Amino acid sequence: MSPSSSAFGSVRSAAELNEQIRALWMRAGGTLSPQERAEYELLVVEWAAAIRGAVVKAA
Repeated sequence: MSPSSSAFGSVRSAAELNEQIRALWMRAGGTLSPQERAEYELLVVEWAAAIRGAVVKAA
């Protein structure tokens, strides 16, 4: 996943991204390495974009 992927809107649903975030935390055992932290941050940014997109569509 590239950092610019969220710039054009998420192609993955918020639910899918949430599941990936949860899986990342489970794999990491609750403590993220620097690489996992970077992945987490990208997933959260993409998740937030997906949530915003869903709110705009609902409005």
